[in-house]
Amino acid sequence: MPKTSAALLLFRRRPTLEVLIAHMGGPFWARKDNGAWSIPKGEYTDEEPLAAARREFAEEMGSPAPDGTPIPLGSVRQSGGKVVTTFAVEGDFDLDEFRSNTFELEWPRGSGRMQQFPEVDRAEWVTVEVARDKLVKGQLPVLDALRDHLSDPS
Repeated sequence: MPKTSAALLLFRRRPTLEVLIAHMGGPFWARKDNGAWSIPKGEYTDEEPLAAARREFAEEMGSPAPDGTPIPLGSVRQSGGKVVTTFAVEGDFDLDEFRSNTFELEWPRGSGRMQQFPEVDRAEWVTVEVARDKLVKGQLPVLDALRDHLSDPS
């Protein structure tokens, strides 16, 4: 059975559509930009996907996601096999409130020295077009799902 993750894509209209994305932390991603960003997300097992998405958002961003009506954007399988279920919520998030949780990693590898790294080292509001360049490829269908939902008059 594949691992499952849940994600929460925050969006706002100012006047163009913007989404909140997060740059993955740790030494592997430090010098990468395009393809090194993600929607705030994380793994879950015995939790409802929306609850997991909200929990992970709060852990990675340092504050709870704004209240709002969740929009289910579906599930996508990433290249590593993980299935990510994503919800969108319209709202704002003050980047001054950003504070990521951390993880521990032996670095440099093989050194025996454990170091703490932020799970996410920065977050930005970007247009959907910019997000297409920055997000990991497996999450790009989520942007299309959001656009489709917002353009559907029903």
